[in-house]
Amino acid sequence: MFHKTLSATAIAVTLAGAALAQDQSIIVQSTTSTANSGLYDYLLPLFQKESGIQVNVVAVGTGQAIANARNCDGDLLLVHAKPDEEAFVADGFGTERTDLMYNDFVIVGPAGDPAGIKGMQDVQGALTKIADGKAMFASRGDDSGTYKKEMQLWEEASVDPKAASGTWYRETGSGMGATLNAGIGMGAYVLTDRATWISFENKQDYAIDVEGDTDMFNQYGVIPINPEKCPSVKVEAAQTFADWLLSDAGQTAIADYKIDGQQLFFPNAPKE
Repeated sequence: MFHKTLSATAIAVTLAGAALAQDQSIIVQSTTSTANSGLYDYLLPLFQKESGIQVNVVAVGTGQAIANARNCDGDLLLVHAKPDEEAFVADGFGTERTDLMYNDFVIVGPAGDPAGIKGMQDVQGALTKIADGKAMFASRGDDSGTYKKEMQLWEEASVDPKAASGTWYRETGSGMGATLNAGIGMGAYVLTDRATWISFENKQDYAIDVEGDTDMFNQYGVIPINPEKCPSVKVEAAQTFADWLLSDAGQTAIADYKIDGQQLFFPNAPKE
């Protein structure tokens, strides 16, 4: 209750400020894995309750998310392709990139395991066996962080899968969930982030075949969009969300998000 000596003008200003905080919202350009895994459904109500700021997520492949952010279509960027993120900041579109959390990539495949890769921890060796055996492989074939990682791994395995496009190597041009559905439909191996795989419901007889290689590490970063490039950015609200994600409260919330007892993301923001 307001003190009885508070002026009507002061009361009006206070109420207007409270209403503004409640109405405030930001747009986060984000990779699909953080959205499809259900992470935002868990995190955002916690943040909004604490801050009064509503977060609207645009979930697309990392490349598209970065392109959208370069077009000033958002206030914050949360993706997983570190070289591209660093270039985004170097070009002046982001104020600062900070490590947020990580998980890893895995290769999943059918029970029959036609390439004989089950249990391998050498991802390049597994990809070489898939290529040598012309076993079906379904790729996102887009500009996502997952596809960028896949291309890096093929290159390290000295394999050019695009030369086999349309034969044993199939590009879906789709998101992770759609690519998993397509891959399972054609009996193909698929590289996926672990969070999407854990939350994916149409597994059928598929299981993880390749995991544990340090080259399959999957780092996520958070970047506020620079108002010098994009004057419409909601600087304070975006920074508030970034700071919360990087705080002990946000990092704990990320660690607490689990499906069937499995942790999907592992916080690793630097400690001040």
